[in-house]
Amino acid sequence: MTPEPDTTPEPASTTEPALASESSRADQPSRTENPRVPDSVRLALPAEAAFIAEVQRRSWADQLPADLARFLISEVTVEQMTQAWYRAITRPPEARYRVLVAVDDSRVVGFATTVPSQDPDAHSAHDALVDEFAVDPPAQRRGHGSRLLNACVDTLRADGFSRATWWVGSTHDRLRAFLTEAGWAPDGGWREIGRDDEAVRVKQIRLHTDIRDEHA
Repeated sequence: MTPEPDTTPEPASTTEPALASESSRADQPSRTENPRVPDSVRLALPAEAAFIAEVQRRSWADQLPADLARFLISEVTVEQMTQAWYRAITRPPEARYRVLVAVDDSRVVGFATTVPSQDPDAHSAHDALVDEFAVDPPAQRRGHGSRLLNACVDTLRADGFSRATWWVGSTHDRLRAFLTEAGWAPDGGWREIGRDDEAVRVKQIRLHTDIRDEHA
């Protein structure tokens, strides 16, 4: 589903409600049907799995090298991604696996996942990872990214973590600048991810930040 190792193990097979195989932004609640909902970030709802999948596919094209983005989009369908997000929302492996969404008048315009870090040098009780983070390209530069980032930190702190980490592509200057401005910095960790045949490889560096409550 992502170019990074999957941190969510497959749960036992259960009967799930039917999910839409394809959806569009037009399927989401109309702005004229209900009073406008202020832009915000909250935990994702199961019914939003398809919208998260669509935002993720668009974000791949926006954030990843073209060859890797095309490979990922061709290898996994919207239906498969929807099912994976449904499982992540409804049956996470433990309570500290969270899926957050940024909403614009009830429309999903971004998402993030926060999880215990699985890095070999991590302390799982204290070190966390922002594993997925994306804002729909048409909705960028409207404050959704900052709200989503702040919500990730607040969620991780509430879950008892003291340090947050984030793997960032070495050439993803825009994301790195965004995080650096928010107080994140490299901690010396790096890795390479990509296709199994090594036709496409992406180098990533690890950023981190101390999220302990200064007033605690």
